[in-house]
Amino acid sequence: MTADSLDRLTADESVAFDGYDAVVYDLDGTLVDLLVDWNQVATDAEAVFEDADVDAAGMDLWTMLDVADEHGLRAEIEAVIAGHEREGARNSTRLALADGVADHAVPVGVCSLNCEDACRIALDVHELADYVDSVVGRDSVATRKPDPEPLLATLRGLDVAPENALFVGDSARDERTAERAGVAFQYVDGGPSGV
Repeated sequence: MTADSLDRLTADESVAFDGYDAVVYDLDGTLVDLLVDWNQVATDAEAVFEDADVDAAGMDLWTMLDVADEHGLRAEIEAVIAGHEREGARNSTRLALADGVADHAVPVGVCSLNCEDACRIALDVHELADYVDSVVGRDSVATRKPDPEPLLATLRGLDVAPENALFVGDSARDERTAERAGVAFQYVDGGPSGV
């Protein structure tokens, strides 16, 4: 299978893991559903900008992070987002694909747009932490998906070359990340759910 392979997974199908030296999963929407009100997160982040006299009205969270860097507000905005994610991880729902994580005969990683701490909390809550060998979140490296570095960092943590790994995710952003990293990719549950 190559990075061009865009096989879709449904709840009734299993991922074809044979032939890979590692499997990396996205977290939210793939292994678990974090219980996060993203509209509230954006409102809380906008309040931080407003307090600093920076207009962030109408920006999505990822744009807010970029603007936060420009205004020296990254730590404050990251704290707002991560706080919601950690709470959402504590109250997350385990998804069907998580049931097979313990069965892998190869190393397993998680590469997420969520903060690393929220990833680790969700893995602990759903008793998956013992089966995951490398976790990279939005704040683990200097860039975030769809930049390939988070996925490549996850694979370095597994000591596996990109061409020998499979990335399983739920979004077009995950697909672009895998393509840019030279990693085979499969969607979970029939296709992309957003960016």
